[in-house]
Amino acid sequence: MALIMLVLASYRLTHLIVFDKITEFIRKPFLTEKKISQTETKTVPKSNIGYLLTCYWCAGIWSAIFLGLIYLWIPDIAQYLIFILAIAGGQAILESFVGVNIKRTALYDEEAKELK
Repeated sequence: MALIMLVLASYRLTHLIVFDKITEFIRKPFLTEKKISQTETKTVPKSNIGYLLTCYWCAGIWSAIFLGLIYLWIPDIAQYLIFILAIAGGQAILESFVGVNIKRTALYDEEAKELK
């Protein structure tokens, strides 16, 4: 059970670091805008830290190391953080599946209305 919780917690922490709006202030100093075409720009890392904060695989390793070590060193405190992140990670995974199906159902409803 501890391993499953650590996996879910690591997943959620990684997603929080790499994708979520709430941690954008952490990523922003390490990113820059690069012009791809006259009308399009892309956000790219300035340095290895920027790459670490935008690479899901890289941040996942460091999240797993961080959570694994605090679980081993200070389990009494870590259990609360891991518990909360595990719940949020499980919820995020479920929402991905349910949300996709809800959007797909709505799309089918719109297409059916257009056919009538």
